[in-house]
Amino acid sequence: MRRASIFIILFFSLASATSAEKYFDFTPLARSAYEKAISLRFGEAYALMAQLRLQEPDNLIVYHIENYIDFFTVYITEEEQQYKRLKKKAAERLAYIEQGNASSPYYLYVQADIRLQWALAKLRFEDYLGAFTDVSKAHKLLKANEEAYPNFMPNKKDLGILHAMVGTIPDSYKWGVKILGGLSGTIEQGKKEIESVLTYAEENDFIFEQETWVLYAFLLLHLNNEKEAAWQAVNRGKLEPANNPLHCFVMANIAMRTGKNDTAIRILETRSQGSGTIDFPYLDYMLGLAKLRRLDADAGIQFQSYLNRYQGRNFVKEAYQKLAWQALLNGDIEAYHAHMRDCRDKGYAIAGGDKSAQQEAKDAKAPQLDLLRARLLFDGGYYPKGYELLKSVAQHRPFFGKDELEYYYRLGRLCHGMKKYDRAIEHYHSTISKGAESKYYFACNAALQTGLIYEEIGDKEAARKAFEKCLRLKPEEYRLGLHQQAKAGLARLK
Repeated sequence: MRRASIFIILFFSLASATSAEKYFDFTPLARSAYEKAISLRFGEAYALMAQLRLQEPDNLIVYHIENYIDFFTVYITEEEQQYKRLKKKAAERLAYIEQGNASSPYYLYVQADIRLQWALAKLRFEDYLGAFTDVSKAHKLLKANEEAYPNFMPNKKDLGILHAMVGTIPDSYKWGVKILGGLSGTIEQGKKEIESVLTYAEENDFIFEQETWVLYAFLLLHLNNEKEAAWQAVNRGKLEPANNPLHCFVMANIAMRTGKNDTAIRILETRSQGSGTIDFPYLDYMLGLAKLRRLDADAGIQFQSYLNRYQGRNFVKEAYQKLAWQALLNGDIEAYHAHMRDCRDKGYAIAGGDKSAQQEAKDAKAPQLDLLRARLLFDGGYYPKGYELLKSVAQHRPFFGKDELEYYYRLGRLCHGMKKYDRAIEHYHSTISKGAESKYYFACNAALQTGLIYEEIGDKEAARKAFEKCLRLKPEEYRLGLHQQAKAGLARLK
């Protein structure tokens, strides 16, 4: 009888365990695993997830954390075989999640967030149909979740960025917009939604607070053209760039795009390395670029480090181009041509910067040295220094052809950076009139920048005409990014 009783107790215990409801909960252990994952400390995250599976076997939030790791692995390494292998796991992960408690606000949200992460990964590997399909499915899940749980903040975080971005999709991807079906929105709508999440986070413990600040900063920078606000936002996000490579990337990236090049160098140079995080070679590329823009003589070390360790597809041609530029600045024309041969023969011409580098390699013509210096100084935010350089050079050396076009363009950019708007517009108009039919991006970006100036000073009609002009120009390089920015500008003017 005693043995029978023990058997019955064990049977019902096992039956109860087997039929236990699967749930979603960021318990302290799950939160720790998530924090390690977004710190790129994957070994520690996996150890915590193993513990989570033992102690909380029915907590399906582990699959969400697991997907973060796969997404960051694919996005940082850009290794195609790894992408194909990990992509297969996403479908299995979603199947497990569908077994969870359907009445939880996390049930639909986790599925949507995983799909959005994989949409970004697929875009990285040019699977545009797959990316748009995932975004469409994610949006439908988020909308259904919003109807059931209108105050669920993680949902608003994802919907906010979707609503902000949908109106800026370039015309060349209109077929993808059709796939998105009912997805519509404006930059202002998305901005307000994300701001509501940040307001909530100020008074509540919100696990995705840092994530939301990063999304908000990038929205301000790339979609709303609010550079200083973006920098202030990312500084409010309590990021730790010295200890977290992902935070280092975010802060240095925004610093480099907002004229704070020296700050970016300091952030990148003071990061911890070899401390149990996944290797992130692109940070070396960023440091090399920031140092090159300051005209430092040793930037090439960082580009070479990037090339030695990176096994993916993007920025390889650009890295060889930047090595060539460094050699040119250092007076070594033979090394310039050697690096440009590598630029021509290695890497992929997919991203705009790589396409431009490839074109320079095919042209087999070194850039004019003073124009190159001016370009780099502008990109680093050293506007007065770049302007004085160009003005002094022009007195002694006339420019012709492409160089003349670039000369007016660079003057416009430098005046723009110094907020000398009338002179900037004058130089931009010269660029457009001389280069509208050119394959180079100068005229297209001059039209875009003219629109941004008019928007800044409140002349909406002139801004609209300039943005529309940008969209009519079809340069061979950087077209997609420039047109997206012009569409974002038009969306802001509505």
